[in-house]
Amino acid sequence: MKPAEKYWDGIKAILIAVLVALTLRQFVIAAYKIPTGSMEDTLLIGDFLLVNKFAYGAQTPDWIGIPFTRGHRILGIPTGFDVPDWLHIRFPALTKPEPYDIVVFKYPRDPRLEYIKRCVAVGGQTIEVVNKEVFVDGKPFPKPPKMKHIDPYIIARDDPFGRGFQVFQPGLGSRDNFGPYTVPEGHYFMMGDNRDNSSDSREWGPVPPQNIVGKPLIIYLSLNSMYNIRWNRLGMVIR
Repeated sequence: MKPAEKYWDGIKAILIAVLVALTLRQFVIAAYKIPTGSMEDTLLIGDFLLVNKFAYGAQTPDWIGIPFTRGHRILGIPTGFDVPDWLHIRFPALTKPEPYDIVVFKYPRDPRLEYIKRCVAVGGQTIEVVNKEVFVDGKPFPKPPKMKHIDPYIIARDDPFGRGFQVFQPGLGSRDNFGPYTVPEGHYFMMGDNRDNSSDSREWGPVPPQNIVGKPLIIYLSLNSMYNIRWNRLGMVIR
């Protein structure tokens, strides 16, 4: 084989590998990094997760361009383009998010961002928070083992701006005394396990079904603030 042929065979192999990797990332398994403390102590800042995008229905891209550059420009030229809704396809889901599931989804106020929270209620269910305690359809919501409250102060129902937390709809109360609110059909009410330090559905409303991205599976890497590996978290199943 001539050197030029070897060169082009190598290039083709690299391109095929990149295409396969991007396809898997889009439709099957994706990586996600925890950027904030809203899910502490269930998930920590610096946890790297593998997310199953197939379970809730894989989607074709809603943006095409240079990976990891969405919203940026090079020499004034956009690095990609948004795919029209009529070309955007979602494949059938194997299952749907259920209460207590941890879910990755597109932030309703800016779909370019992805959030991760715990599903607390689904369409048709009524959620209410009374003095920080969460109730769904009148029953206490099961407390995740590592859920926590970091603020002992309880914000009164008539103080929706308490602690800088503003509920998404007037009349729904405050961070710690919220609802009752019935989730629209097909939508999902998400909350962080770090209940006092979480921007979630209390603040920006329920998540529509088209925003659901995937189900986190395991932690494949975890780094603390000093970039040291948290060995005890590697391989941890997320629940």
